[in-house]
Amino acid sequence: MGLISNGSTIFDAGSMSAGFGGSMVFIKKLTASSSATLSFVHGASGVVLDNTYKEYVFTFNNIHAATDAADFTVNFRDGGTAYDATKTTTFFLANHGENDTNNFEYTSSKDLAEGTGVQSIGRRPGNDADQSSSGMLHLYDPSNTTFVKHFSSRVNSYLDSDFTEECYVAGYINVTAAIDGVQFKMASGNIDSGDICLYGIA
Repeated sequence: MGLISNGSTIFDAGSMSAGFGGSMVFIKKLTASSSATLSFVHGASGVVLDNTYKEYVFTFNNIHAATDAADFTVNFRDGGTAYDATKTTTFFLANHGENDTNNFEYTSSKDLAEGTGVQSIGRRPGNDADQSSSGMLHLYDPSNTTFVKHFSSRVNSYLDSDFTEECYVAGYINVTAAIDGVQFKMASGNIDSGDICLYGIA
């Protein structure tokens, strides 16, 4: 059975008609193995991070930290070799523990005000064998040279203190230069295992 709106077929036999909505186009997968960083650089190893797509999505799957309670972080580069693009961000979280305590808060210690350092996107994941972080980050129009570049992330972690915690981070990279690289790492120690995939939104 199809879905028709104002004379136009939107769905037919479970498929979306051409011209309605978009699709996620797989670009690159990086798999951690005691890795200090996982970096996506436009033009390197098949990575596309330019005006081919207006939106890019990174997915994080079972990111396991080598060091207990080290934040999972991101940073961006704007044409140079350093990942130090200026950012203004906001950070808030919700958590619930195995002991049935919970919390919802804005965490000013994790945000940046025109900072060039790494941005925490997952707070204090544990390094036990069954602890990890998963989620996603959206980067909007990174090759635009008129406007700042917006990004947002949502990461769930199994914390070192036996809590589930969802971290929400959003902000803008306050440069008009194109963003041509995105780097993920732990605040301390390596990414022991897990993978990060990059998609373009067509």
